[in-house]
Amino acid sequence: METTTMSKRPDSRSPRERLLETANRLFYAEGIHTVGIDRILKEAGVAKASLYKTFGNKEGLVKAYLEGRHQRQVARIQAALDRAGSDPRERLLAIFDAQATLFAERDFRGCPFAAAAAEERTGGEIEVMAAGYRNYPREVLRELAEAAGATDPGTLARQLHLVYDGALHAARMDHDPEVAVLARATGAVLVDAALAH
Repeated sequence: METTTMSKRPDSRSPRERLLETANRLFYAEGIHTVGIDRILKEAGVAKASLYKTFGNKEGLVKAYLEGRHQRQVARIQAALDRAGSDPRERLLAIFDAQATLFAERDFRGCPFAAAAAEERTGGEIEVMAAGYRNYPREVLRELAEAAGATDPGTLARQLHLVYDGALHAARMDHDPEVAVLARATGAVLVDAALAH
C-alpha cells in the first residue's frame, strides 16, 4: 500500500499579516511587556529585518496591534447599531449587545486598551493611544444620547460608559459572559429615566 506525504502548504500571508496576527494573539493573552520580540518573530516565522522594515520597532508593532483591536471594536459596535435599526432607545442599548458578542468570544480576556495602558508608563504614547481608543464607546454613546433627545447627553453617556466598563471588568474577572445581560438591563433603566421628559 502506497502512502503519500502531504507537504505543508506555505503561509501565503505577508510578513506584516503574520506579525500582526501573532502579536494580537500573544499581546492580548499574555500582555505587551511579558511577550518578547524574539518570541513574536519565531512564532510568526518572520525575520527581524521584516519587523523593523514594517513597524520600525516593538512599539510600532504595539501601536498596530491596538489599532487593529480598535477596528474590531468599531466594527462590533457598528454591527450592533445596524441590528438595532432606527429606534433611539435600542441604539443606545446596542453598545451592550456589542459587549455580549465580545464576552462570548472564546479568547475574551478583558479590555485590551485598559491592559495596554496599565502596562505603560504614565503619559507614554501607548497609554495615550490606548486611552483614546478606550474612550470611543463613550463618544458613540454621547452622540446616540444627543440623537435620542436626552436632556443631558454627556451625563447619560458617562453613566452608560460606567456600566459598560463595569461589565467589561466583571466579565473578565468573574468569567461571566452573561453579565452583558445585566449591563443592558441597567443601561435600560438609565436610558428610560433620561428620555422620560
